[in-house]
Amino acid sequence: MLLFVVAAALAVSGIRPYDRLTWILEVLPLVIFVPILIGTARRFPFTPLTYRLMCAHAIILVIGGHYTYEHVPIGEWFRQAFHLQRNNYDRLGHFAQGFVPAIIAREVLLRRSPLRRGGWLFFLVTTVCLAFSASFELFEAAAAMTFGAGADAYLATQGDPWDTQWDMFLALVGAISAQLLLQRVQDRQMEKL
Repeated sequence: MLLFVVAAALAVSGIRPYDRLTWILEVLPLVIFVPILIGTARRFPFTPLTYRLMCAHAIILVIGGHYTYEHVPIGEWFRQAFHLQRNNYDRLGHFAQGFVPAIIAREVLLRRSPLRRGGWLFFLVTTVCLAFSASFELFEAAAAMTFGAGADAYLATQGDPWDTQWDMFLALVGAISAQLLLQRVQDRQMEKL
């Protein structure tokens, strides 16, 4: 069911997106990772929680890809309602970029490594998420160098000189939040696998 939801959202988001290049760059992770998840599902099934969070993250990506993060309507509504200077939908995306990979990394490390619950697991999951976020920022920089002004909508800095730092900080907050909020739920689901 979740795969159908993601496929439908992806298809709809591809209909007349605001900027085709931005759409391609935003949905590229789905095009890469969904087939990997399908191919490995029998050998390494994730918990239902993890799959649901992956689906939610995918929806955030396709919405951001369709409108570009600067023009997502709900972010624009929040900007106007709370008198913000920018559309902060991309902040949600970067929070999710820490939150969801934290749950994925935690599950993989607990199930496939000798690590146990505790400080080292928390530290390594957090660093994995920060590395993932930094890699994404480097990908954005490469897109900017490759496409020049054509990548402006993809970067979604909206004139904020601290955008990259905010992106990394929100990924960190997402990674820590996921571990503090969902570890018990995830642990119970892993016991059933």
